[in-house]
Order: sequence, then C-alpha cells, then structure tokens
Amino acid sequence: MLADIIVVGGGASGMMAAGRAAELGADVLLLEKMPRLGTKLRITGKGRCNLTNVADLQEFIAHFGPNGRFLYNAFSRFFVEDLRAFFERMGVATVVERGGRVFPVSNEAADVAEALRRYCQDAGVRVRYKTAVDRLLVEGGRVRGVGAGEAEFPARAVIIATGGASYPGTGSTGDGYRLAASAGHTVVPIRPALVPLETAEPWVPRMMGVSLRNVRATLYVDGRPVASQFGEMLFTHFGLSGPIILTLSRHPALAARPSPDTRIEIGVDLKPALSDEVLDARLRRDLDTHGKRAFRSIVKGLVPAKMVDVLVELSGVPGDKPAHQITAQERARLFALLRDLRMTVVGQRPLREAIVTAGGVALDEVDPRTMESRRVAGLYFCGEVLDLDADTGGYNLQAAFSTGWVAGESAARGAAQG
Repeated sequence: MLADIIVVGGGASGMMAAGRAAELGADVLLLEKMPRLGTKLRITGKGRCNLTNVADLQEFIAHFGPNGRFLYNAFSRFFVEDLRAFFERMGVATVVERGGRVFPVSNEAADVAEALRRYCQDAGVRVRYKTAVDRLLVEGGRVRGVGAGEAEFPARAVIIATGGASYPGTGSTGDGYRLAASAGHTVVPIRPALVPLETAEPWVPRMMGVSLRNVRATLYVDGRPVASQFGEMLFTHFGLSGPIILTLSRHPALAARPSPDTRIEIGVDLKPALSDEVLDARLRRDLDTHGKRAFRSIVKGLVPAKMVDVLVELSGVPGDKPAHQITAQERARLFALLRDLRMTVVGQRPLREAIVTAGGVALDEVDPRTMESRRVAGLYFCGEVLDLDADTGGYNLQAAFSTGWVAGESAARGAAQG
C-alpha cells in the first residue's frame, strides 16, 4: 500500500513529524525499530524530560554555536510557546525551573512520550514496530520508499528521524547517517557531545557520588582558561559529570585535541560566590574561632563529607593538626584548593554514553525552510540526525520538536501537491 509519507524513527522529532503530517491529512506510516515509541525520550533529563528553555530566540540559537542559524526558520514556525501550548493541549502542563529550563509538572518523561504517541494515534498515524529500515528506495532523483529486510514500503515522501548514535540500547544506532550517505548526502563525522569527562587523578573516584551545586568549572588548555560554566556537577568513578561538565565537553578543545601533547584540565571553584578577600577572611575566622579543633574538622565545615579527606591530603596539612597551629602558608594552600581544585582531563566517555551526538547530515544539503534534502526530492530530515547539537538546558529537544514539526508539515504539503 502506497503511503503519502513514511517516517523512519519514533522518537521526539519522528512522532512530532508523523503527527503533524497526519493532522494535515496525509496518510502516514511510522516505522520504529523498537517495541515502543519514544524509548530514549522516556529517559531524558534523568527521567524528567527537559523539554525546552524559555531563553529568547537569539540566546537560544547561540547555544548551538555556528550551526544554530539553520534553525531560524524552524523556530519562527514552531518555538517555545508553541511547544508548551501543544503539550498543554495534550494534557501535559509544564513548569519553568532554574536556568529557564522547562519540565512537565508531573516530572515524568513518560508523560511527554505518551502525549506524542496519543497525538500520532489521534491523527491517524499507522505505526509498525520492530521494523528496522536498512535502505532508501530512490529512483530518478526522488525517494520512492524504504526497505526493511525483505519488506519494501512505497511512499511519496520519507522523513528520516532516526536520532543519533548515543544510548544505542534505546535504538539510536546511527541508522540515519548510513541512510543519508546512501542517498548521496555528506555526513559530518559524528562524535560525542554533552558527555562526561575522564580524569587522571587517583583521588577523584574517592569522591564518587558527590554532587556540587553553585560551583564554577573552568576548562584550561595548556594552562589558559578557554571556557567556564556555573551550576551543578558530579564526581564519578571515572571523573566528572553533571550539567556544567557536559556543557564544557562540547568545547572544540575536547571535541578534537589540537595535539596529543595538549594539556587539558578542569579547575573547580568550590566557593565562587565569595570574593578572595571574603573567602580568606572566612578561613581566618574559622581557624581563630575554633583554634582547638583539628584541621580536618575545619575542612569538614567547608565541603561535603566525602571531599574532606581528599582536600586534607592535597593540602599537605596533617588532618589532626590543631587549627590555631595552622600557618599562613598552610591556610593559603587550603584557599587555593577551594578556589581552584584542578583535575587533568584524559578523555571523554564513549559515544554510547553521550546525551547527544555531534555531527550528522550536513546542513547545507538540507533546506532549512522545509527540512527537505537538496539531493533527493521527497526526502526529509529532522532531529538529531542533522548536524546540530547544543548545550544542556532543553535546547536540543526543542530543535528536535521544531524540525520535526516543519518536516511533517512540509512533507504533507508536498505529498498533497503530487
């Protein structure tokens, strides 16, 4: 049976594209390789799903770097308030949290996935599960459908919404890149983005599980500061994670080291709200006021419990030394650790652990007004398969929803015309 539109991939962008196209009257077949829709969407934002961000348009696009300009048209057609209104209509109220991040009031990512599934169902989208598309059917410069194993599915238009190559257990295994390349598209080499960092220092794993809020992490390249982020971070058994670390991981110095000898470090200011003068005065006061206490006890009042022994050892001050015996030099060493706890970055976690995939279908080969391929008529792309990636904060999902909306709408209109 000839479908107007086949959507390959039932994630955030795929469901939005399928639902929008069907809403406009197109006959839509959604092919999903997993047993259910929205598998990756259901685990985003630690299961809470950071849908979008209320930042204004210019700031929003800036979070994508130079490629962000590609999104101007899509965002002009379907942006933050449109998305929030859409989910409100689907029974998912949203709330704005710190940093402008938008979450469902229920704090359940599954509610978002189910709302999109219902959107598709209500619009009449036909869904076929456990169907892994492995080829495009192209003839005379126009897409004619897709193939999955021995089966072929003819269609007037095809929308590739297969996601990236991170979290492969959710079905994101890079299928879309292979399909795009087979159709003659350039695929910018993929790499992990928004990914935890591995560090060299043996004392870092000892602080595993420590979550820090309101700290500042700075990325250094050969001793020179190149980027900085304020917010939350986490120590792990391999190094560092958390929102500000994930954002720093997108920096070009980490994406592709200039040379193997390049020294890359993360320095963490544990007390960024305090000026040098105020922090030093705080240390002096604590040492003077509690002169009979052990040095370890003083440190305990400054950092989480699992960090105490590490900072004491790094300071070189005996943990049981009375506070009133601490010298100015020893106090300065503690001050330096609180202001700049420095760690050596030796690598990034693998792509399968990245939140999003950088790289993908080259943007100059896709029409930003329609998401249609400039190489093959009737072929559309949306979501993470495109060479678009942004910082944490809801930006990536908004791009998936917006490009999905535009792709679905454009494909429906194209199918209606012929």
